[in-house]
Amino acid sequence: MRIVVVGAGKLGYSIADLLSREQFDVVVVDHEEGQLEAVKNNLDVLTVYANGASPITMNDPDIRGADMLIAVTASDEVNMVACILAKKHGIAHTVARIRDMQFMGEAKDYLKENFGIDLMLNPELITANEINRILMTPAALNVEDFAGGKVRLFETKVYRRSPMAHKPLKDLNLPKGVLAGMIFRDHRMIIPHGDDMLLPHDNAYFIGKSEELQKFSQTFVQRDARKLHRVFIIGAGRAGRALAPMLEKQGVKVKVVDKDRDRCRLMASRLTDGIAVCGDGTDIDLLLEEGVAEADVVVCLTEDDKLNLMLALLAKHLGARKTIVRVSRIEYVDLMEKVGVDVVLSARLLSASEVLAFARRSGVVSVSLLEGAKAEAVEVIVQDGAPVAGVPLMRAKLPRECLVCAYVRGDEAVIPDGNSVLMPGDRAILFIQTQFSKKVMKYFKGKEA
Repeated sequence: MRIVVVGAGKLGYSIADLLSREQFDVVVVDHEEGQLEAVKNNLDVLTVYANGASPITMNDPDIRGADMLIAVTASDEVNMVACILAKKHGIAHTVARIRDMQFMGEAKDYLKENFGIDLMLNPELITANEINRILMTPAALNVEDFAGGKVRLFETKVYRRSPMAHKPLKDLNLPKGVLAGMIFRDHRMIIPHGDDMLLPHDNAYFIGKSEELQKFSQTFVQRDARKLHRVFIIGAGRAGRALAPMLEKQGVKVKVVDKDRDRCRLMASRLTDGIAVCGDGTDIDLLLEEGVAEADVVVCLTEDDKLNLMLALLAKHLGARKTIVRVSRIEYVDLMEKVGVDVVLSARLLSASEVLAFARRSGVVSVSLLEGAKAEAVEVIVQDGAPVAGVPLMRAKLPRECLVCAYVRGDEAVIPDGNSVLMPGDRAILFIQTQFSKKVMKYFKGKEA
């Protein structure tokens, strides 16, 4: 399968990297030589120096016969034109990065119906939604919903005095609808068994029925934690302007700081009770005056990764209870977590997850990349003739790097055991080590796929 990525910037690079690792045939197009050179030197892909929104480019033999085009340049208009031209030149599936919130709201259906854009990506909106889900779930580092919200994934840090630490999982009194699905310890993914234990500082992943998991998540809330009342956002860009109204609707008091006056005006126009402050987020006196020490959470959403790290550490030093940082560079995620940032989100990884699910298709509903893309949670529809269908899981011969942690049949979510049998049409939620994902997915596809 050949996939063309138009735009070799940060997001385009991340998408091309993920797709090439999945052994898709990837072509990256850009008219900026510097960005294209970085792709050429580091990734196993074909590069084309050209304007991705030109009909001449679409006639290039390396592009014309492609199966999919993903346009992720910095311009919404260029991305839309590239998708329109791709459809005119016989490329069946198109994806466009659309950052303008008006396009994503008022014109989304129009763009899909009239321009043939199959998937629209807005990294800032995706990031805001993810932060909102995490903030609304106590003790969460990550929250993902599957099967229309019937199944939920919950990632948490095991703290030193947790009542669940140092006990074999078989001795833990987990609710019936909850499964300990994965542990990340010292950069290693562990599919746990009954004798495995949770240790302090582990990242533990639980999965189960949404209502059960919501109650269970309270187990990991530390005793001195309190309900979310105040959120302090540094950065009034697109992500900040999307997040702040979401939090207000849920009764959270929001204060936003940005040194750009125009951004502050835009933010103020979207807030009902919240406050937008025009000022420098690195000014300690300003932060103290505006109450950063009383904030339950400080969210750092500037465009500069290093600045976000400094702001998060500064906020912690001044008394903020929890910090969330948005980063562009995936490689910064581990570093920031090590130095004390509570939650680190990569907007590029969140967007790339959606593209990856779309590229895989053949029953794949969603892909959530975990731990810097070392592992993934996948929702897949079991197809007719799939090797895993109709046999007990203990006899399905699934690779050991994979765990079927839940499935949904009709309206019922089930946590399976070795005797459970998946049937065609079931929605299965899997944990997979990313490097084995292609091997694992063959077990859920029909013979013709």
